Amino acid sequence: MQPTVDLKRQTTAVGTRKQWKLKGTWQLHTMLLPALAIVFIFQYIPMFGLVMAFQDYEPWLGFLHSPWVGLEHFKTMFEYEDARQVIWNTLVISTLKIIFNLAVPLAFALLLNEIYVMKFKRTVQTIVYLPHFLSWVILGGILIDILSPEGGMVNRVLTALFGIEPIFFLGDNDWFRTVVVVTDIWKECGFNTIVFLAALTSINPSLYEAAIVDGANRWQQTIYITLPSMLPIIIVVGTLSLGNILNAGFDQILNLYNPLVYKTGDIIDTYVYRVGLLNGDFSYATAVGLFKSIISFILVVIGYRLAYKYANYKIF
Repeated sequence: MQPTVDLKRQTTAVGTRKQWKLKGTWQLHTMLLPALAIVFIFQYIPMFGLVMAFQDYEPWLGFLHSPWVGLEHFKTMFEYEDARQVIWNTLVISTLKIIFNLAVPLAFALLLNEIYVMKFKRTVQTIVYLPHFLSWVILGGILIDILSPEGGMVNRVLTALFGIEPIFFLGDNDWFRTVVVVTDIWKECGFNTIVFLAALTSINPSLYEAAIVDGANRWQQTIYITLPSMLPIIIVVGTLSLGNILNAGFDQILNLYNPLVYKTGDIIDTYVYRVGLLNGDFSYATAVGLFKSIISFILVVIGYRLAYKYANYKIF
C-alpha cells in the first residue's frame, strides 16, 4: 500500500517558506520602490495620453473636452504618401541594421577568437568597443565633418586616390541609408560582439581536439563545430531583434538627416517628432506612434515565442 500524501500540509509548508523568505528580504524589495515609482510616473501615467490618437485634440480643451474622431487619424495615416514612405524607410533601414548587426559582430567574434596574443586581442576589442559609449550627438557632429563634401576627410581621400568628385553623403538619397547602416554597425559592433565571444567560451575544447586529430583545419573546425555550437545564441539574438524592426534609430537619424533626405531617411520616430512636436499635430502623431507600438509589441511576442521554440530561450 502506497503512503498517502497530506496535500494540505504540503501547501501550508510551502506558503510558510515563502512568507519567511519574504520576511528575510523585505529590505531588498523596499529598495525597488523608487525605481518602480519612476517607471510608474514616467512610463505608465503618460500612457493616458494615448487617448489623443482617437480625438481631434486641442491643448486648451484637454482630454475630456476634445472632440472624439475614432479611427480617423489611423485612416489618414495610410492615405498620406508621406506616412507610407516613412513606414517603408523604417522597415528597410531597421531590417538592414538587424541583418548586418548580427552578421558583422558574429564574423568579428570568430576572427577575434583566432587571436592568441591576449594583449593585442584585448586592445583590438577595446578600440572596437569604445564607440558604443559615445552618444549620437557627438558622433553626428563628427560624421558631418568627416563626410562633408567641402573638405571632409572621406571626400578628400576619394578625390586624391580615385579622382572621384566630392559626394554629399548626408544629402544624397542614394547614399544616406548606406551611411546610416554602416555608421550604426561601426558604433555597435564591439558591444554586440561580446555576446558571441561569451558563446564561444562555452564550447567544449575537446571537440576541437578531436577535430584536430581527425585532420580538420581551422576553417573546417569553424564550419562543423563553432557555428553549429553557436546556432542557439544566433537564433536567440536574431529572433529577439524582430521586436526592433520598427526602431530604426531615432537619435542617429535625428542627428544626421536633413530635408534633402526625407525621401529615404525619414523614419516613424522622426516623423512623429516633426509632425507632433514641431508642427503641433498631436493627435495624428500619437496615432502613428501608437500604431508603431502595437506592431512592435506583436513582434516582440513573436520573437520570444520563436526563441523559446527553436533555442529553448525564455525569460520567465
